[in-house]
Amino acid sequence: MLYGFNKPFGVLCQFSGEGDTLANYINTKNIYPAGRLDKDSEGLLLLTDDGKLQHKISHPKFDKEKTYIVQIDGQISSGAITQLCKGVRLKDGLTKPAKARIIDTPDWLWPRVPPVRFRKDIPTSWIELKITQGKNRQVRRMTAHVGFPTLRLIRTQIGDWTLNNIEPGKYESF
Repeated sequence: MLYGFNKPFGVLCQFSGEGDTLANYINTKNIYPAGRLDKDSEGLLLLTDDGKLQHKISHPKFDKEKTYIVQIDGQISSGAITQLCKGVRLKDGLTKPAKARIIDTPDWLWPRVPPVRFRKDIPTSWIELKITQGKNRQVRRMTAHVGFPTLRLIRTQIGDWTLNNIEPGKYESF
């Protein structure tokens, strides 16, 4: 079985432990996350009971493309987009080239709780970023490296699986 879960902000990608975990949202037994999404990120998390499928989805050698929409601090420049597309050098090495483009604020987006901070004099902008790696907090580190820190990060797709209209905190069978 394979489920798609729309992970809300602040939820840990594990079933046990303190705080808000997957156990508070998913009551299906013997399924496990295929990959991870940090506590501060939202969006699509795949869960399965199939170890081989879990490995195929999450192991970097399979280059499974992941799509994110990212709200960033400031009005991003075309130069920063070019840098992201070439790959950036982080402390743990050069990232693979990403596919990046500027997008309009998504009209389908749900409100985040708590809301992203608002600063009257500093604009924000949105990008779509597609990567095949999964380094720890990679998207956040990439956007910060090019001078535009991430304010909100939502994964919308993993390979052929998409978030579609799954409400935050809900899951569907794929």
